[in-house]
Order: sequence, then structure tokens, then C-alpha cells
Amino acid sequence: MPKVTTEARRHPLYAPVPVPYATTGPTPPTPPTAPAAEAGQAVPPAGRGGVSAPPADRGEASAPRLAPDRLRDGIVVGAGAVALLWGVQARPSARLDAFFATGAHLTGLLAGYGVLVLLLLMARVPAVEHGVGADRLARWHARGGRYVLGLIAAHTVLALVGYAVHTRTDLVTATGGLLSYGAIAAAGAGTLLLTAVGVTSARAVRRRIRHETWHAVHLGALLAAALGFVHQLAGPDLGGPLTRWLWSMAHATVAVLLLWYRFVVPVRAALRHDLRVAEVRDETPGVVSVLVRGRGVARLRAEPGQFFRWRFLSRGLWATALPFSLSAPVRDDTLRVTVKVRGDHTRRVRRLRPGTRVLASGPYGALTAHRRTRRKVLLLAGGVGITPLRALFETLPGGPGDLTLLYRASDEGGLVLREELEAIARERRAALHYLLGPSDSSYDPLAPRALRALVPDLAAHDVYLCGPPAMARAATASLVRAGVPAARVHTENFEEPTP
Repeated sequence: MPKVTTEARRHPLYAPVPVPYATTGPTPPTPPTAPAAEAGQAVPPAGRGGVSAPPADRGEASAPRLAPDRLRDGIVVGAGAVALLWGVQARPSARLDAFFATGAHLTGLLAGYGVLVLLLLMARVPAVEHGVGADRLARWHARGGRYVLGLIAAHTVLALVGYAVHTRTDLVTATGGLLSYGAIAAAGAGTLLLTAVGVTSARAVRRRIRHETWHAVHLGALLAAALGFVHQLAGPDLGGPLTRWLWSMAHATVAVLLLWYRFVVPVRAALRHDLRVAEVRDETPGVVSVLVRGRGVARLRAEPGQFFRWRFLSRGLWATALPFSLSAPVRDDTLRVTVKVRGDHTRRVRRLRPGTRVLASGPYGALTAHRRTRRKVLLLAGGVGITPLRALFETLPGGPGDLTLLYRASDEGGLVLREELEAIARERRAALHYLLGPSDSSYDPLAPRALRALVPDLAAHDVYLCGPPAMARAATASLVRAGVPAARVHTENFEEPTP
């Protein structure tokens, strides 16, 4: 591979640094090299970001494989579901209407519990987001939503059939009879609202509606949850007073968490820190950096690799919270994000004026130094996914040869923050490789063989990965096939609203 040596250049945000070192272009595949033994090697001191040095290597994991998310999801919510169903007062009966009624009670309780879990996942509780990761929470939320809608449909059908059998009427008459009860009518309205949420969340529909429309429909889920709660308290499903009290406290807790972290915390932060746009800077064609400055920004405790949800109080943007990662460590009370212009919202971000007030909720995300378990680290970025990894590239502790950054882009014009990356690489004596070429090329620079050629001791690394979802999935699979245990592939991806 050819070496690219450029002259040190002064960036407005960072001081000049000595001679850079980088490599570029795809590497012809070569036979993989055996992983280097790292047992007993010294642990590097803490880096400039103030993060503690990683622990010594703990040895290789056994046969790597991707852990199924569904199993993790079941473990998370299963205990609560079992505890809830424990209080159901169902009695065995040979009567057909009682059979349907029992099924309706069970599915209704599980659906109500599911709605509560979905709201908690999206409450943006920092401890939950930091520990689990925003992308995984979003996946759980989306998958759980499908399950909840299925349970609600089953509950509705079973209740209708059971009531029709009990009253010996047809389904149309049974529907009218049930809706004459106020609590059941409230549940019906809540069901319609949740169905609208599900329909607008379908990928084919989501691409065709504005983010504001999607968000407004999703707010209806809060009303739906309240209507469902009324229905549950009015019915016999919850059993005795203790179960009802616990159920009420669970709903009250989730409601307080939603109100606190989705509204109170961002508004309080805006008043305390007085965040405002300081500068909008073109990086490459179609990519801009936004510098946001305020008072006491360090108290936000934002770590490299994390993101905020930004609400810029200007026309066309104030109603939308945009998730953008920090593309540089916090310094001088300044936060920086780097954004690819690809839709109406991001085009408006490009036109922001200095002085625009900003509401920022966060920081969120678990793609931080705390996930690190090995001395050597590989950072793997695709496109504008370089933004959180650029901050980690500067701050992760490590000595010469401990850090490697692979940056995948279609061509040199797609390399974002290139000068900064090369400056960091030469200052830290870290390896930086640009993997250029179209995604449909016959040569795949992210194939297992190619990755091992670039990073011979790949299996001895922690890997931080960020890029477009399709690229991230393919790269994760390649890394696992190349010998990196799935538990050491740290990734966090989320889709930004683009209408």
C-alpha cells in the first residue's frame, strides 16, 4: 500500500501536530497471520481524555458467534411478565365462554405490561441508555411493539368471541354490547391509537411521511397507555388490592421517568448551560460541523463516543430532536457535531445561524471507553459514522501500535475530518487506513481475509464499529468470522430522521 505523507496543517479547533502517517486504498488479500500473544504485556497509562487504562488481556474467547437478541429480550422482560401473571386469578373451567375469557385476560395483561416496557425503553433514562445502548433499545422497542400489537389483537378477538358465546349473539351484536361499557370503549380508542403507531412505524410507510407526522402519531401512544390503564383497573384481571396498587405504582413510575427525562431535564439543561450555535463549518461537500457553546458544558459529563438529541430552536427544526454524535471531545465549553446533509432537516442544520438557541438531551450511548476489555483497539468506520470514532481515536488510552483506525468510503471525497484523523494518527503513532472503493466492487476490503491482512492480530483487539446499518451488519459478521468474539465488537447505530 502506498504511504501518504502530507504537511501538518492548522485546524481552527486543534493545534498543529508533527508529520502524519496514513495508508490508503484496498489491500490485496494475503494469508492471515497468527494472532500475537499479548499475555503479560504492559497496560498503557491513561490518555488525554482522562479515561482509565484498560485491563490486561484476559485470553481469547471460545468459538465466536453472534448472540441472539431475542434471547436477551426475553431475559429482560420475562421476569416481570411472570410476576404479573402470578397474580392473575384464573380458574379452570370446562365452559367455552370461560376458556375464551381466560385467554382474553392473559393476553390483555401481557399487552398492558408490554406497553409499559415499551414506554420505559424510550424514556431516555441515562443509566439504561448508557448500559444497554440506544440502538439496542430502539431494536427492542420496535420488536416489542410488534409483539404488543399481536397480543392486543389476540385479546380483542378472544374477548369478542367469549362475549358472543356467553350472550349467544353474533360478533357484530357482541361488539356493540362490549363498547357500551365505558372502560371497554376507552380500550378500543387506545387500540386504534396503537394501531396507528404500528402502521406509521412500518418501514414502507415511515419512508413516505414526515418525521413530525410520525412523532405526533407516536405521542398518541401515551394517551393509548392511559386509556388502557383505565380499562385494566375497571376489569377483574388484576385481582386483589395489592396487585392493583403495584400496577398503579409501575405506571406512575414510568410516567414520572418519561416526564422527567423527556421534558424536564432538557429544559433545565438549556436554562443552566445556555447552549447556542457558535459556528457552522463546511467540512467536505455535503458535510458540515456545528459548534455549540454554553456555560459549564463539562458538567454534562459527555464522553467520546456518545451522542445528544439536538433540538435547534429555529424554523423547521424546533419540533424535531436530531440524534447526532459528538465528533470531538468537549473542550472550552464547546460541543461539536458533524452532520451529513441528506434531507430537509440536515439542510436546515447547514443554514443555522450563530446565536441560535439549542435544547440538547443527553449524553446517551454506550459506545465509550468503558466497553473496552483489551489493550489493542480497532476502530472501524463507514462514511459519516467516523464522527464518534474520531473522538475515541483521540482519547482512548494507548501507546504506539495499540490503536488502528480503518475508514471505509467510496472515494477520497467521502473522507470526513481527514486532516484531523491524520494529525491524531501521527501524534499518537497510530495506524490509519483508508479503504476506498464503491460498495458494489468485486473486492470487499471488509472481508475476513482482508481485515486480517490489514490487522494481523485482529482477534486480539476490541473493535468499535460505526457506519450505515447495512455496512455495520456486514462488518460485524466479517469480524466474527475473522476470529473476533462477538462480545468484543462494540457497535451503536441509529437512523437519523431524513424526510
